[in-house]
Amino acid sequence: MGRMPIRLQLTILALVGASSVSAADYPKPLPDEPTPAVVTLPAHYPANWMIVQDFNFNSIVDGRAAIVDIAAASNNLKGTLPVTQFGNVLVSNERSEIYVAETFYSRFTRGVRTDAITIWDMASLNPKGEIILPGNKRYQSVTIKNNFQLVNGGKWALVYNFTPAQSVTVVDLAGRKVLGDIDMPGCADIYPVGERGFAAMCSDGTFTSMQLDAAGALASAKTSASINNIEDDAMFMMPAMVGRTAWFATFRGNLHGIDLSGSEARDLGSFAIVPNPKAVAGWRPSGWQLIASDAAGKLYVLMNPNGREGSHKDPATEVWIIDPIKKAKIGTIALGSPGISVEITRQATPMMIVARADSSIDVYDLATGKRVRTLGATIVFNPMVLMPVTP
Repeated sequence: MGRMPIRLQLTILALVGASSVSAADYPKPLPDEPTPAVVTLPAHYPANWMIVQDFNFNSIVDGRAAIVDIAAASNNLKGTLPVTQFGNVLVSNERSEIYVAETFYSRFTRGVRTDAITIWDMASLNPKGEIILPGNKRYQSVTIKNNFQLVNGGKWALVYNFTPAQSVTVVDLAGRKVLGDIDMPGCADIYPVGERGFAAMCSDGTFTSMQLDAAGALASAKTSASINNIEDDAMFMMPAMVGRTAWFATFRGNLHGIDLSGSEARDLGSFAIVPNPKAVAGWRPSGWQLIASDAAGKLYVLMNPNGREGSHKDPATEVWIIDPIKKAKIGTIALGSPGISVEITRQATPMMIVARADSSIDVYDLATGKRVRTLGATIVFNPMVLMPVTP
């Protein structure tokens, strides 16, 4: 017989060595985990938490909302909720409920359509009810905040519809029932006005304000003069709220204020935040949710140095801090990575959250303007809308 191959000799030596290891040399096994092991969240979320809506472009029927602790150095993700088929999310910290306006099909991607508001318990993240929306007309688009809003002290929800006829469905959340529909031809989105009304942005540049009666029916409607310069300097649809004033950024670099505290939308005028808003190219607002506010009333606007016709959804490289009272820029935060959405937490010492173009999430210390951490794709796949928690 020939000599044993070297490879076989090494294998035998390895097995002999392994057989000499005693049980004491192995780490002790971990104790068994009890099952089921259910963790609950606070019934009222703290101000350092934020709801991050994940549009999930690769599988829109499987979107979600992530509940994220922005201030934590680790274990930031606290829970998730399903948000199907171009859904919209609202949070009522007072009622300890999360509302999701969404659409289902009986065969997942086809079949009989059902629109509904699903009501989730904030502590258990279990569904606690649903309200069926009639007519198969809930507007489905890439998520913006103003397709789904609370009015009447948070007791009612308003759902924007498009078939392409435009209307709003009024829903009694406490009574778990639909109160009716309000037609608004030629007008879009929902901006709460007064106690239980809303305004809509119309195609001719006006705002139509509608007040509802105690039963949720239309009590009055009034249309403003033209406010939105549709042709030359259109407003972005998602404003930042300072009290009851909505601040809209415009494509060319103006900020336009609309007072929503009374029975109808009132124009407060605009001011420029760029040196020459009429320039063909230069600094311009851009992104998706591109303007935010803090509790002190300052505004934060995503800005792109390469603004031009058609650049309004491009990622931004800076955040400009604006004082709307002084009508002036008071600071700049350079972004470590280009961003598409911005929001500010409601903590005593607030932090800035930026959803990046590569789908990560950056957290900035507003006191220094420095990025303190990045939350990657383990949190969400496509963060589009950021919602601060108001204690």
